[in-house]
Amino acid sequence: MTVTDLMKGKTPKPEFEGFTTADDMVLAVDFTAGESTAPGDFTVAQNGITDQSGSLSAQTKDSQYLRTGQVTTKTGTSRAFKVSGDRYIKDAFQDALLDHKLKYGTGQAVIKPYLYFNLLTGKGEKGKVSIVVEDDLSGGAGDNASFSATLTSTIKPEEYTYEPTTPPTPPDPEEP
Repeated sequence: MTVTDLMKGKTPKPEFEGFTTADDMVLAVDFTAGESTAPGDFTVAQNGITDQSGSLSAQTKDSQYLRTGQVTTKTGTSRAFKVSGDRYIKDAFQDALLDHKLKYGTGQAVIKPYLYFNLLTGKGEKGKVSIVVEDDLSGGAGDNASFSATLTSTIKPEEYTYEPTTPPTPPDPEEP
């Protein structure tokens, strides 16, 4: 499922006020080889996903100063997503995430663009993540096969606001 498919019939409202749930958060990844994929074509994590936890981790530096003692300075923040669930074969997100080339890839081969935004407001972020698959097709006898992966930001994410794609208007046949 693509972001465009997911958002059909949905109109985010930036002024939304109220509680939100984990189901309102959209994580989508561009698993294609090209850098020119439109955000609407990114593949959404959804089918069979039981946990999609986004976390932030601050980087800090501690310095000791005369007479004032230790001071901690924040030097940055990194983003990570923990994605896990029950394996569903023929789901585009899971099939791409658990592809042999990605599971065993290194370096640039495992770095992919991503989007993370709220369905209700359309607000979120976009950036790039390095994908590490921790387990694939694990589980006990009689259980669903499960998987898990961690996607860690490689650059500082940019702010992102979902914009619906509008199909081009066909030319007016009456116009010369």
